[in-house]
Amino acid sequence: MVKVTDTMLRDAHQSLLATRMRTEDMLPIAPLIDEIGYWSVEMWGGATFDTCLRFLKEDPWERISKLRKVMPNTHLQMLLRGQNIVGYRHYSDDVLIKFIERAHARGIDVFRVFDALNDTRNMEMAMRTVKRLGAALEASISYTISPVHTIEGFVKLGSKLEEMGANTICIKDMAGLISPHDAYDLVKGLKEETSVPIHLHSHMTSGMALTSYLKAIEAGVDIVDTAISALSMGTSQPPTESLVAMLRGTEYDTGLDLKKLAEISEYFNEVRKKYHDFESKTTAIDTDVLIFQIPGGMMSNFATQLKEAKQEHKIHDVLEEVPRVRADLGYVPLVTPTSQIVGTQATLNVITGQRYKSCTNETKNLVRGMYGKTPAPISAEIRKKIIGDEKPITVRPADLLPPEFERLAAEVKQYARGEEDVLSYALFPQVAIDFFKEREMMEKGTNAREIAAIAALFVAQAEKRSKAKKSAQGGEVDMWKMAARRESVNGGGWIL
Repeated sequence: MVKVTDTMLRDAHQSLLATRMRTEDMLPIAPLIDEIGYWSVEMWGGATFDTCLRFLKEDPWERISKLRKVMPNTHLQMLLRGQNIVGYRHYSDDVLIKFIERAHARGIDVFRVFDALNDTRNMEMAMRTVKRLGAALEASISYTISPVHTIEGFVKLGSKLEEMGANTICIKDMAGLISPHDAYDLVKGLKEETSVPIHLHSHMTSGMALTSYLKAIEAGVDIVDTAISALSMGTSQPPTESLVAMLRGTEYDTGLDLKKLAEISEYFNEVRKKYHDFESKTTAIDTDVLIFQIPGGMMSNFATQLKEAKQEHKIHDVLEEVPRVRADLGYVPLVTPTSQIVGTQATLNVITGQRYKSCTNETKNLVRGMYGKTPAPISAEIRKKIIGDEKPITVRPADLLPPEFERLAAEVKQYARGEEDVLSYALFPQVAIDFFKEREMMEKGTNAREIAAIAALFVAQAEKRSKAKKSAQGGEVDMWKMAARRESVNGGGWIL
């Protein structure tokens, strides 16, 4: 039997709908999802934490508790970026440990831990903490293709992760690059050299994922990631129902009920319509990923950066520059945060017309070793261009970070109501502060969005009255109109 993890509540809508799905749209269907018998349902981590605070104005911690309450029989899974947690830099060990402890206390059962560089030092503390808590530890291999990445190397990495305590090993193919034959060879190699279940995660971006899953299943893979059909394909995962039907009646039969799955899909077909404005432009097969190895999410970033620089016509130049920058920076896998680092640097190289004339702090820190050890050494020539005569570090990056939690707790004591609020602030300081302020207003019965709408309506009405007065009385100033503008825009009383 092949087991299934469904990504409908996390990676599927992160891939297709910019992670905008609200908790309120998950809860009505959650009891039926709980009846399916999935190995796990991925519903937290990745970009969900940031998006909840920044755009949805939801407490991300509450999402776990609400889903746990209505899904008591299903393992809830999160994606943890190792020492990056769910952010974009390395955090101190004390912050990482407290984050995992609180997530587990809320109801996370399975922690999928990965590092963008496959540097196991950046996974060590997270893995140790998950094991101490008794949760399921799924350690991940960030799959990519390059002259320095081989099947043998990935198998060796898998053996190392098992030694470090992994309960399962995930092949995390974030760009949909793994071919059917490579999937077979990698799974076969891992099954021969390790004794833990193997889990394959891929995306349909290149069109190969479902076929690669079948070859991986032939090689003995234990678990695969799919997405309910309404939230599948494009840059998301293969459809759950298709896999279930393909394996039905074979020795690999998943045992999942297609009728119940159809009901879930029908529900999300309707929900998806609410998020039309956030639909990914990459909803079909994009074979360019096989050439440039660029995950779907990077494409929209390129478009935005080039548009701001009024150089949209250089998009193809940027696409060709990405593999060159990736090679210069040690053939890093393109996954958060390295995909953003490489993509932004490639864009800068094209816009300035001179490679590495302008470098982001993140690019410099990558070369300094602050994100860990790159898969291949960075040449002295490239290093000189980016950080001059500085010497890169060789220790685990987090070893250089002093404890942060107590200092952060003191900084945010005006707003924080507990450790979880401090952790939200640690990861996204200004975004969290804005969220805390709005939360307080909402609890007082003051809805910032409603006030903004009322203020805008009031200003529009005041302008009409002002025009009437101006024609009748020679143009008197409407003080209420000025007060409304001042308060809504500048005064701080009404937050727009």
